[in-house]
Amino acid sequence: MIRALLFAVVLTALAGAAAAQIRIKDLVEFDGVRGNDLVGYGLVVGLNGTGDGLRNAPFTEEIMSNILERLGVNVTGEQFRPRNVAAVFVTATLPPFARAGSRIDVTVSAIGDASSLLGGTLVMTPLNAADGLIYAVAQGPIVAGGVAAEGDGARVVEGVPTAGSVPGGARIEREIDFQLAELSTIRLALRSPDFTTAGRIEAAINQAVGRPVALMLDSGTVALDVAATGAVSPAHAIGFIENIPVQPEIRARVVVDQRSGTIVMGRDVRISRVAVAQGSLTLRVEEEPVVVQPNPFAEGETIVVPRTRAAIDEESGRGLAEVPGGTSLSEVVAGLNALGVAPRDMIDILTAIKAAGALHAEFVLR
Repeated sequence: MIRALLFAVVLTALAGAAAAQIRIKDLVEFDGVRGNDLVGYGLVVGLNGTGDGLRNAPFTEEIMSNILERLGVNVTGEQFRPRNVAAVFVTATLPPFARAGSRIDVTVSAIGDASSLLGGTLVMTPLNAADGLIYAVAQGPIVAGGVAAEGDGARVVEGVPTAGSVPGGARIEREIDFQLAELSTIRLALRSPDFTTAGRIEAAINQAVGRPVALMLDSGTVALDVAATGAVSPAHAIGFIENIPVQPEIRARVVVDQRSGTIVMGRDVRISRVAVAQGSLTLRVEEEPVVVQPNPFAEGETIVVPRTRAAIDEESGRGLAEVPGGTSLSEVVAGLNALGVAPRDMIDILTAIKAAGALHAEFVLR
């Protein structure tokens, strides 16, 4: 049971130890410096009999007909029954400041009943952004992430052969109209908004520049005055401040995953004085049917008489333990783990401590 649940305790830092210095570029997103999602609908050909069944996926036949007609092949009224084509969704991310002619990676995912994309080739597929415009065109051989084998009586699949990627498979045809050089103020958006961290970023930038050029607007935004930094351009200003080290403030948080039995906690989690007792009930039901037969040379039928034994056993539990106030959660979990408490029981104990108001941290249950 314990091996199946995979209990793990991860500490972000040791108690009393100094927190690590993190670069500003790893804590924030710069205003305008972002990627854009692209999506397209295309066709994969060259499959070894593992494509879509056109009877179950009529959209595959439709897009194949459209492609052939664009190439000058008249297929009106024809019936297609190939098994070497598959309809797919093609997704990609257009990186910031990507220029026309450069290449990006794309991900290909089957949307029909194709069993594998191994050995397939993606036919030219336009990729659109949220505004409906085409920004890239994808084409090329697919690198699938799985393998499948089958025979007359069995089939085995490892990984996901119905999804794959085309490294460098899309060529950018249109650029994003964004002029970084025209910005007079750059906003730094914190990935994890926190007033303390934002204040430390403001102080670190002002100290590095030597004058007040950064201003904290809220818990998630710090504004940078480009002209006051003395940098030649906004790009030079970003390149200078993004490597400044800052000590981020970590919120006290406990994350519990019931499916895997994983517990992740921060070093600042504390527990007030509380008493904990834990036990469990075991329900046992046994079926022992009895066969009753008639006497020899007597008239009658053989019948089965049901007999059930049911019992409920309550374990003695681990007693009532008192946890002193100010104890870190890592010490409590380490103690429970040393006593052999099962992962499921440990999650129940932490949930009960939170419900009692003794766990002083954000409790995230998944």
